[in-house]
Amino acid sequence: MLVRLTYASRAAQPLDPEELAHIARQSRAHNQQYGVTGVLCQSGDLFLQVLEGGRDAVNRLYNRIARDSRHTEVTLLAYEEITERRFAGWAMGQVNLARLNPGLLLKYSEKPTLDPYAITGRAATALFEELVATAAIVCPGG
Repeated sequence: MLVRLTYASRAAQPLDPEELAHIARQSRAHNQQYGVTGVLCQSGDLFLQVLEGGRDAVNRLYNRIARDSRHTEVTLLAYEEITERRFAGWAMGQVNLARLNPGLLLKYSEKPTLDPYAITGRAATALFEELVATAAIVCPGG
């Protein structure tokens, strides 16, 4: 059974770009091994991520994220059973914020800035779908 999970979190400490890239590489390798796909959007200390895959694999990954001391305020925004993946092309794609039109954020939230705590899970999923459609998602490093 496939599920889709969307969550938000904050970085407990500032992450430098090199550390973030290292985490992304590890995540992609781990996700591929367990059949998990998804997309990450990061802005400053805020993270918004959608994960798809088998229920057990996604649940284990989310629980690990929630216990990870590098995250705070881990908040489940949406969880649903799905019949097909929407983000199957990425073991962990990342949103290219340079390509992000602030108007797109404004479409789903009160302000044209990323605040995953201020949007619904359904809005987050719709935002990610539009990001796929506008080619704002990249997979650096493979």
